[in-house]
Formats: sequence, C-alpha cells, structure tokens
Amino acid sequence: MVEEFEEKKSESLNLRQYVPLARRRFWHFLAPLFLGWLAVWSVSWVLPSIYRSGTLILVAQPTMPKDYVVPNVSGNLQERLQSITQQILSRTRLMHIIDELNLYAEPGRRLTPDEAVELMRKDIEIELVRDHDELTAFNVYYSSHDPHVAQRVTSELTNLFISENLEMRQRQSEDTTKFLESQLEAARHVLSEQEAKIRQFKDQHPGELPTQLQSNLAILGGVQSQLQNQEDALNAAKHQEAYLQSLLNQYRSLKRLSRTGDGTPMALPALDQELDRLKGQLADLSSHYTDRHPDVRKLKEQIAKTEKMKEETLTSLKSGATNAQADASPGTVPRDQADPQDMGPMLQIQGQLQSNQAEVANREHAIEGLKAQLNVYQGRLNQEPVREQQLTDLTRGYEQSKANYDELLRKKNGSEMATSMELRQQGEHFRILDPPSLPVKPSFPNRLKLCGIGLVVGIVLGGAVSAVAELTDDHLFSEKELKELVPAIVLSEIPNLATANEKKKQSRSVIVGWVAASVAFVVIAAGTALSYFRG
Repeated sequence: MVEEFEEKKSESLNLRQYVPLARRRFWHFLAPLFLGWLAVWSVSWVLPSIYRSGTLILVAQPTMPKDYVVPNVSGNLQERLQSITQQILSRTRLMHIIDELNLYAEPGRRLTPDEAVELMRKDIEIELVRDHDELTAFNVYYSSHDPHVAQRVTSELTNLFISENLEMRQRQSEDTTKFLESQLEAARHVLSEQEAKIRQFKDQHPGELPTQLQSNLAILGGVQSQLQNQEDALNAAKHQEAYLQSLLNQYRSLKRLSRTGDGTPMALPALDQELDRLKGQLADLSSHYTDRHPDVRKLKEQIAKTEKMKEETLTSLKSGATNAQADASPGTVPRDQADPQDMGPMLQIQGQLQSNQAEVANREHAIEGLKAQLNVYQGRLNQEPVREQQLTDLTRGYEQSKANYDELLRKKNGSEMATSMELRQQGEHFRILDPPSLPVKPSFPNRLKLCGIGLVVGIVLGGAVSAVAELTDDHLFSEKELKELVPAIVLSEIPNLATANEKKKQSRSVIVGWVAASVAFVVIAAGTALSYFRG
C-alpha cells in the first residue's frame, strides 16, 4: 500500500509543486551541494601541483638546394627522430640529467636509479607537428613539481635533441663517405686488373688487333705491290743476264769468225736486236710512266750502254782487221794472243754480267723476304676475327668496371660535399623556434575545471538527497494527495493557523535560508575566482 502511494506520489509531481518542494527541501539541496563542491574543490588544492614546460623545435631544411648537393643521410626524418628519442631516453642520458639537477630527491623517499629513470620517462612527452603528412616540427614537454626545474630539464632535453641530431647526421654522412671510398678503392683495383689484362693481351698479339686491320691491309697491299715490282725486276734482270751471257759467248768467238759477205761482224746483229728490244720496252713503259720513273731511267741507261758497246765493238773490229794483216807477215804474234785493247769490251761485258748476276741474287733474296713478310701479314689478317672476339670479351669487363668506377667516383665526390655541408651545419638540422617556457600555472590539477566538476557533483548530490527525502516522507501536502489516499469527498479545508512565535520562526527560517544560500554562493564564487587566478 505504501509502495503504491509512493509511486502515485512521484507521478503526481508537476511544475506547481516544484516551488513548495524547493521550499520544503531547501536545506536538503543546499547542504549537499555546498559540501560536494567544497569536497572536490578542497581535493583540487590538496593534490600536488605539476608544472609543464615545453619548447617547439623546428626541422630546418638544408640551406643548399638538393639539385647541387644531394644529402647522404637517410631522408626518413620520423625514423631518425625515433632513434634520437630512444638514445636520449636511455638510462645513461637520463641518469646524467637526474644526477646533475638532483631530480626525484624527495625527503623520506629513496628511489632506485631504475625507478627514477621510469618516472622521468613518464614525465617526458614528445609531440610531433605535421603539415600535410610531413613532419615539420615537434614539441618537447617535461612535467615537474617545480616550474624552474621543469624549464631546466626541458632546456637540457632540447640541447640533447639538437646535438644528437647533428652528431648522428655527421656520423652517418662520414660513414657513407668512408663506405664509398672503400668501394671506390675496390673498383679501382678491379679496373687496374682489367687494364693490365688488356695491356698484356695487346703486348702478346702485336699487329693482330682489330684497330690495326686497316693498317695491316694497307701494308699487305704495299708488300704485294713491292713483290710484284721485284718479280718484274727479277724477270728483267734474268733476261738481261741471258742476253749478256749470249753476247759474251758471241764476243769470245768473234776472233775466230770471219766477216759476212757484206763485211759486217756477226755480233753486231745481236746488238741491233737487243737495241730494238730495249727501245720497244722503253716505248711501252713511256706510255704508262714518266721519264722520272726508276724503270724508265734504268732502261734508258741500258740502251745507252748497249749503244756504247756497239760503238766499241765496231772500233775493236776495225783495229782487229788491221792487226790481222800484220799477223800475215813472218815473225808476228799468233792470232790467239789478242791485244789488250781487244779484250776491253769483253771485260766490260763480263763485269756487267757479274753485276747482273748479283742483282738477280739480291732480287731473289728480296722476293723471299717479301713473301715471308706477306705470309706474316696474311696470318695477322686471318687471326683478326679471333683477336677481335677475345678483345671484345676483355673490353666488356673493362667497360663495366670503368662505368662502376665512374659512378662510385661521382657518388663519393657528392658524398664528400654533403659531409662538408653537414660539418658546417648547413644540412637539415633542428632549430629552437620557441625556447623552453617557464610555467606560471600548473598543468595539473586544473583547479578551475575541478571547481566546475565539484559544482556539478554538488548539484547532483543535492538533487539526489532532496529526491530521497521527498520520496521517503509520508506527510500529505496537497488536496490531490489526500483524495488519492482516501476515497472520500473533501467538504472543507482548515487553513494553517500559525501563532506569532511560529510566524517569527518561519520568517527567521526564511532569512537564514537566504543568508545560507548567499554565503554558499559567495564562497563558491570566491573559490572559483581563486581557482581561476591562482589555480
């Protein structure tokens, strides 16, 4: 019965009942509201203040354009920043800062080095700043109970980030340059070996290289032309030898021969035939060569010698006829003992024959040398395709080694320029955009925010207490509640007849309520103002 009454009573509350309800439950609402706010606000002042100092570090791009000097350091800034962060947050680096600034030395509490390092890692925060998915800057924060300590630690961390980035970039740049130098030295050694192989191959096969093909062909053509000239000269010398031999034989038998019917010596027709033959050869050569050609000049000399020989023969025959008449008288020298003057033409012919025989021997020796030389150059031409293939194989390896060497040399020179740029701090570097701040207000706790939370907690708590008090009260405060409880018609209503003391008491209660509400409001406003200005 009581539960049904309470349900009906809760459902019957409306706006007209809120004012009497507020009057009845004024203290049930005001006291929990103030106490709840006061509890949260007091806790916000009891919690230790934590100050947060921060700095903004800008990632400055290289001063030299990448078209002129290509950096030789990994371009993934985020990975490099993570590596730098891990190095800075290492136990050694953090313990150095802890010992230098005497951090986490709380009285009555002794922390181990590992515990202090873990606490410091929790107090450090790194926040990345991106622009279109590109890392352009980052913030470094450190939280501490002392604002000056927070600023000093943030400054130390900032210096570590800047110096560690410079050292890492310089170290990576120098390592890259040293690696390229070692690779270049190895490539230089391989290239030297390839050059030595090509040089050795050329020394082993002189005259058989593809580059000497045209010169070999030209020399071969010249040797063939010389061989042809020598053979032609040899044939002419042999023909001249036969002629001189026959002429010598005719001259030797000249003394024993009589004249012809017309008185002409028998040797003269042979000389005339030789002159006709030589003049015919001269006419043939003159149609092809000039008078300054060696063969033409030589042939003219032979014609002159033959004509001179003919004249000397005629002269000796005339003198021989005179001597023959003298030989017919008694006491003269025999015919077979010739006059020394008669032996002059024969000795001249013998000298020319010997000279001609020596020329034939020289010509034959020269022809043999030319044929041997011709075989040598012909063999070189035959070996040229094989040498070309062998040299191509060697040259292919040399060209690959040369290209590799040139590429490494280009990279090494570029790496040296990039290393010089890093040493001069003209590459990508970190620059402090905002120096470490000195915090004026603590970052935790946010007392103004907690003040508002306490006010909300007080309102919720006051409403809950008022609702519980109203629902648990069994008094009737309206005609409707009475009608719902008693199924009878109300004929009349007796008004509240208060005495003078009761009226004074009621007035005093109202005044106290307003005063309490005013005091609570003033206290809450003052606490909020204090949280705002000093929190």
